[in-house]
Amino acid sequence: MAKTNPIELQKCLKGMDYPATKEKLVDHAKKHGATKSTVDALSAMPKKEYESPAAVTKAAVKEGGK
Repeated sequence: MAKTNPIELQKCLKGMDYPATKEKLVDHAKKHGATKSTVDALSAMPKKEYESPAAVTKAAVKEGGK
């Protein structure tokens, strides 16, 4: 699985409105210059709504970095 840097992750999600679905997070990240590893980590997260940037970071680093 891909690993992502939490700082890189939050930079590419700047301006995101929460709660947000996994699909919206992936789309937003792609549009804001996310690296392949960050997109892969977001894509590996469980399919649900995320309430905050902290929740996304926790899921992306845990799930994406398995």
